[in-house]
Amino acid sequence: MTGSNDSVTTDATTTQAGEPKLVKGDYAKAMLRAWLLQNSFNYSNYQGNGYSYLIYPALRKIHGDDRETLCKDLEQNCEFYNTNPNLIPFVTSLHLAMADQGVPYSEIRGLKMALMGPLAGIGDSLSQFCIAPLYSTVFSSLATAGMAFAPVGFWLAINATLLAIKTVMCNLGHKLGTAVIDRLSKSMALISETASMVGVTVIAGLAATFVKMKVGIEFAAGAAEEGVKQSTVNIQGMLDGIAPALLPMLYLMLMYYLIKKRGWNTYQLVILTIVAGVALSAAGILV
Repeated sequence: MTGSNDSVTTDATTTQAGEPKLVKGDYAKAMLRAWLLQNSFNYSNYQGNGYSYLIYPALRKIHGDDRETLCKDLEQNCEFYNTNPNLIPFVTSLHLAMADQGVPYSEIRGLKMALMGPLAGIGDSLSQFCIAPLYSTVFSSLATAGMAFAPVGFWLAINATLLAIKTVMCNLGHKLGTAVIDRLSKSMALISETASMVGVTVIAGLAATFVKMKVGIEFAAGAAEEGVKQSTVNIQGMLDGIAPALLPMLYLMLMYYLIKKRGWNTYQLVILTIVAGVALSAAGILV
């Protein structure tokens, strides 16, 4: 009798997990909350707290009375995240559509992290180097012509444009998330692993591009001869011959080790970087 009841309970839970609980209004609410994404920005997890704030109402609806699972889900989503606020509704809608169908966070996380870098680059370029300069040029010209409405017009125009972008991204993420569940549910593990590989590739590219470390040590090679310029060996040249950007890669691996194995936070990593940089530069090791 007990086994029969357990079976019925399990079946009911499975059926309930497979039925979507979210409606379009829930996705729209998460999209509108994206305006407040940066309010809790910090140097420990960047937008992590804000990301959990965006999806909290929807997750609460998905988990229902299961407060323990809700708290665990919110805690997981407080991890480091940093992307463009105007395109993040694409990520949250994709995330919620998959979570609504019972996809575990371990599989959602791969897609979420893989989208972080590319959307940051696209969104920052679009908002900071396209939309803002365009409207600034138009409305500053109107302001110099004596139109008092120009500053308000700028504010309305740019926010209307950003709202339109958020809305499009929200709908696109919702549709894509549903399609992923319907068509690719059996391949989610492979998709998540592939997305994680893309994310690692992007991070590695960023590290090689933006982390600058150069050894300034040189030493003489061979004995000096009269009339012949003594040759020198450049340590940085030797390292570049082994592998370009070798030092940035090694430093990135050190940061990963300290975070993953030692539990260091961002503040500790920043302090270490500053102290090590100043000390090694003062000693003439790095330039």
